[in-house]
Amino acid sequence: MGIKLYGSAMSTAVQRALVCLYEKEIEFEFVTVDMRSGEHKKEHYLAKNPFGQVPALEDDDDVTMFESRAITQYICHNYMDNGTQFIFPKDKKKMAGIASWIEVESTKFDPKASKLVFELIFKPMFGIGPTDMGVVSELEDELCKVLDVYETRLGKCNYLSGDDFGLADLHHLPTLSLIMDSDSKKIVEARPNVSKWAANILARPSWAKVLALKNN
Repeated sequence: MGIKLYGSAMSTAVQRALVCLYEKEIEFEFVTVDMRSGEHKKEHYLAKNPFGQVPALEDDDDVTMFESRAITQYICHNYMDNGTQFIFPKDKKKMAGIASWIEVESTKFDPKASKLVFELIFKPMFGIGPTDMGVVSELEDELCKVLDVYETRLGKCNYLSGDDFGLADLHHLPTLSLIMDSDSKKIVEARPNVSKWAANILARPSWAKVLALKNN
């Protein structure tokens, strides 16, 4: 059966899984889930993701899983020899650093960044209401505190993951891309190390493939 990834290419969570598959140069089938019609809440899909969210992944006949960051780690561990060689060092000090920065993205960066892009991009896009600039300002201030830590980290190494591009960097791509397409890009551009890092990872061919699928 091979790998099937279920979701919508508009979803940042789905994009996170997609860019990992492209980095690893793995053949897969992308199955679009019609979220407007509520397909993600129907029984056949809930069997793949019981929370009724995207993405979901199937690998051959014996693996079904969900949650984008779990999917990327599954892909990297089980297809280690394919494509980009993401590093999972045996050195406990290096491993501790990589694991920490993967966690930073999900607990420190994304909760604030996702709310920011919701206000700036998704509210107007879906007609939910006008952007609340007060909320935007608060979220930018909170995110700046995170990016200040990134600025220090990226003054010591090329990537959050260390000397090589890793999952901690890859996980940022969907939301970071939206920030860089908004007025809030100023908080990234104000920090030279963060700005260089953002430009570097957003220029990866794998991300261009995700954008092409999204815009198709």
